[in-house]
Amino acid sequence: MTHPTTAPSTEAAPPPPTEDAAVPSAVLRADDLTLAHGQSIAVDTVRLAPPPGRLTAVVGPNGCGKSTLLAGLSRLHRPKGGSVLLDGRILARLPVREAARRIGLLPQSAQAPDGLTVADLVRFGRQPHQGLLRQWSPRDQQAVDRALAATSMTALADRPLETLSGGQRQRAWIAMTVAQETPVLLLDEPTSALDLGHQIEVFELLRELTTVGRTVVVVVHDLVLACRYADHLVAMQAGRVVAEGTPHETVTPELIRRLYGVEADVLRDPETDGPLVVPRGLAR
Repeated sequence: MTHPTTAPSTEAAPPPPTEDAAVPSAVLRADDLTLAHGQSIAVDTVRLAPPPGRLTAVVGPNGCGKSTLLAGLSRLHRPKGGSVLLDGRILARLPVREAARRIGLLPQSAQAPDGLTVADLVRFGRQPHQGLLRQWSPRDQQAVDRALAATSMTALADRPLETLSGGQRQRAWIAMTVAQETPVLLLDEPTSALDLGHQIEVFELLRELTTVGRTVVVVVHDLVLACRYADHLVAMQAGRVVAEGTPHETVTPELIRRLYGVEADVLRDPETDGPLVVPRGLAR
């Protein structure tokens, strides 16, 4: 794996990076999307349109197709039926680099070589913008600096990834996707294996990313965090979307019983005025 380096340039220096540079909006939509693993259908005729510039959380029990859906939305998984559209264009027909400049994906358990620093990792986010006639430029460095600032990682830029805490490592990976400067970010369980404090840290960062126009779609297991931070919630069961809307519209005791086999009270969160899920036990 090669590391991009800053090459001498006669190009005028760009203005100082800002943390809140707006990004172009984009409309992502799945139309009757069907995804399969071999002969087994994992996602079944799903229609989905995450609101642009908002945080959408995809929830549901293990094995319901959440991660497969995210892979399909990123075109990492070829559809068996239906299609994914980006601004009205079929995603599968876009050139690879163009798609990578429009949609950023952070998969589960992302791995990096030993010795890689935070800055090295974040620079990889600029690869979709590179080419034979488009080498590393001051504009790329500005994007990296802006991504580090947006994720509060500037002070840790020279630290090896293996020396960071779990929450810091996740912020570094998110910084890489931010440096890609895509209007859509897809993240598959970015808070898995993190303690509560680091989970909150990551979700607050994702919320902040939407304030500059990014559309963020995140797969998450924790329904409480999804209700607290998401603008839009998609509930899946057995490969199908069974509820969609704001957390206030979708999260009910009946939905929780259907998805998880758990009896729960849904109260009003005094902090957000949204739903607050209080489990009472397994459904009988």
